[in-house]
Amino acid sequence: MLIKSKADEIQSYLADASYLRGGSADRVVFPEDAAQVAELLARSSGDCTPVTVSGAGTGTVGGRVPFGGIVLATDRLNRINSITHSAEGGSAIAEPGVILRDLQAAVEREGLLYPPDPTERGCFLGGTVATNASGSRTFKYGPTRAYINRLKLVFASGEILTLGRGEIRVENGEVRIPLSTGRVIEAKLPGYEMPHVRKHAAGYFVSRDMDVLDLFIGSEGTLAVVTEIELRLLPKPEGLLSGVVFFASQESLLAYVRAARERSLNTRNSKGDDIDARAIEFFDNESLNFLREKYDTIPAQALGAIFFEQEITPDNEDELLSGWMSLLEEHHALADESWFAVNEQDQARLREFRHQLPVLMNEWFARHNQRKVSTDMSVPDDKFPGMLRFYEETLKTSNLRYTIFGHIGDNHVHVNILPRNDDEGAKAREIYVQFLKRAAAIGGTLSAEHGIGKLKRDYLPLFYSNTHLREMAALKRAFDPAGILGRGNIFPEEYL
Repeated sequence: MLIKSKADEIQSYLADASYLRGGSADRVVFPEDAAQVAELLARSSGDCTPVTVSGAGTGTVGGRVPFGGIVLATDRLNRINSITHSAEGGSAIAEPGVILRDLQAAVEREGLLYPPDPTERGCFLGGTVATNASGSRTFKYGPTRAYINRLKLVFASGEILTLGRGEIRVENGEVRIPLSTGRVIEAKLPGYEMPHVRKHAAGYFVSRDMDVLDLFIGSEGTLAVVTEIELRLLPKPEGLLSGVVFFASQESLLAYVRAARERSLNTRNSKGDDIDARAIEFFDNESLNFLREKYDTIPAQALGAIFFEQEITPDNEDELLSGWMSLLEEHHALADESWFAVNEQDQARLREFRHQLPVLMNEWFARHNQRKVSTDMSVPDDKFPGMLRFYEETLKTSNLRYTIFGHIGDNHVHVNILPRNDDEGAKAREIYVQFLKRAAAIGGTLSAEHGIGKLKRDYLPLFYSNTHLREMAALKRAFDPAGILGRGNIFPEEYL
């Protein structure tokens, strides 16, 4: 097992895309199999040494930033062990250090699809399990949890469990996991209910009679270390229609989104052959102003845009294209100035456009040496228009630069507040807390896809009672009595 301890060798493992400062560790270890992970965790539990699991470093909430102890890097757990076909699609078995884009490329070469698609596809597969990652295609397919068949888990004790979907269920809120050593892990689920939102990644997933496998997905490396993952795959779609549609009126844009979402959901419920978007993504006027620096073909009169994707076949391509064009006309889109793609080359250009804005935002924060101030809340369907108005009205009077973009099909947009100095940074964080309080008041979630990590843990009391936070901590202690795993992630250490 490779071990690095020199300052220059481990520096890159002390940070992630959150720009959280102050990370430190005694050493970084690179296990190559589950047995080596087990040995490391058992020893660390014995002497209460914190262990922070490290993926690719693309996370935005400081989850992999260590404050002492050991970093367990998954870089060498990087094998795709198998890809198999079945009548429903197929499955893949891979290790947590596999890069997501490499997995997706391998799967697609087999005529299959792995739907989860976070914006940063350079992430590690294990990181996507840790955060229950989602992305634009989540509007149709749901987040990572829906595609996990089996996990190999190593607990803080060093015990190893391979857990498949459907093997162990929670009974009346009680978790009971027998291990091969004869020991039984027993825990009680927290008493809260999941918020009524389309996406949620803030705290442990709970449901009264849930599959125990789902407890570990989205647990941010605090309950166990994942060393192998079996994924459910779908047949690769035959074709794809995509577009970036511009609007001169936000009222028309929002009406178009409501109509596209409603028709898509109706199509799925009726199993019909009509409009069924797999992605509906939003760009506000400030986002377009940023993008105009690189795309001079964005219409001057455009005040907002929607990126959409629709899966097609040769038999229904013309009908679905006609349906989308009718929807655009009905809602007064700038159809003649909008962009559409049905071939892979043009679709790649539209995807590049969609991904360019997060890149520009990260460049901004790095250039101004400011910590990222970005929301990740989602809210119930009927609350989204009011939440969007609250974002816009608050920001327009702040004199701060900002952008609003993202997964509007799931009522989940990212507000990036762009401070240029420390004073603006303090003001931006004050506004961010205002947004959190509004989201909590209307039944939203603190995080829809990025998780809590260390950056957002202090805001959890806005969304959970003290009792529920202590119940979460008690659940963690049942799996990790010494509190070594992911120390500082999700909730402050005083709860442990």
